[in-house]
This record gives sequence, structure tokens and C-alpha cells, in this order.
Amino acid sequence: MHTRERILRAAAEMIAEDVTTTLSVRAVAARAGVSTGSLRFHFPTQRALQDEVLTRIYQHFMPDEPIHDSSRPPRERLVDCVRQVLAVAGVGDEARKAWGTVHENFIAPEPSEKVRSAYLAQERVSAGRVEYWLGVLADEGALPREDFGPKVRFLLTVLNGLSVQRALPSGESVLQAETEILYTAVDAVLRPGTP
Repeated sequence: MHTRERILRAAAEMIAEDVTTTLSVRAVAARAGVSTGSLRFHFPTQRALQDEVLTRIYQHFMPDEPIHDSSRPPRERLVDCVRQVLAVAGVGDEARKAWGTVHENFIAPEPSEKVRSAYLAQERVSAGRVEYWLGVLADEGALPREDFGPKVRFLLTVLNGLSVQRALPSGESVLQAETEILYTAVDAVLRPGTP
């Protein structure tokens, strides 16, 4: 295995053990069995390492992004991308467990720099993914090329809300209600002139 891959694997293992772990150069290098200089050669900053390993984890869980299937309308592809993210969290017990983990790691503890840094790294990768989807659609002319910041935050807020809804007890079909909400949110994002 190449050095870069050993480093990424070691960092992913550390995150799997503790999602709030600080991927320090020394700790990751020691775990990967490489020198700190070698790690710095491949990842000049701790943030670059953190972002790359979280991106790899994301790609592992969602290897096929529907955004590239240009035979389908942009609206359908964007809804499918968001739905794919939601699918990872599951429904019912699976979703409750996922949100329990989020609560345990990011909400319950004091907001230390370690907790804040770990959460912000995950948020950065999620925002980058949504921005990528919007960029693909902008390149195709489905929406104007602009600062996607507000649209990204809006879609992430919708995702968070729907994932919480999946964890809560419900008397109706969560997936049916979720589909209506997803189309409403995507329509708002794709509508010209909306921030």
C-alpha cells in the first residue's frame, strides 16, 4: 500500500474509533507507520488530511452520485443526491442510533476546540458535496453560477431536519412526507433568483 493510502487508512480508523479525534500529525503518522515529514509531504496541513479522509468516507458510503446522470432532469438528480445522503442515516431505530451518536459526540459534551473542529470538518465536507452538486447543475445551465453558500446551507438544514424526523416516532409514512419536502426544497434551490 502506498504511503498516502496508509495515512488515509490510519486517519479513517482513528475517526471510526472516535469521531471527535484530533488527527494530529504525530498520532496519524505513528499509526500509519510513516514519518511526520512523509505525512506532511502528502498532507501539508491537518485540515487537508481531515478533509480528504472525510471525503473518502463520504465516497465510500455513496460511490455512485446520481448528479452525473444527465439523461434525467436536474430536479430528479438533485433530489436523488439528497435522498442518498438521508439513506445513510436510515429510518427508525437506525436513525435514532445515528442521532444518538451525533448527540453523544457533538451536542452533549462541552463545545471544546476538539469537538468544534471535528464537527466543522464534517460540515465542511458535507457543504462541499452539496456545492459540487450545484456546480454540476450550473455547468449544465440548470441554475446560474453564483455563490451557492445560502443554497448549500438551506439544503443542509433540510437534510438535518429530515434526518431528525426519520429518528422520531411517526404515525405516517416518513418517506412519503420526506419526498414532498425534498421536491419543495430542490424546487426552491433551482428556482431562478432565489438566494
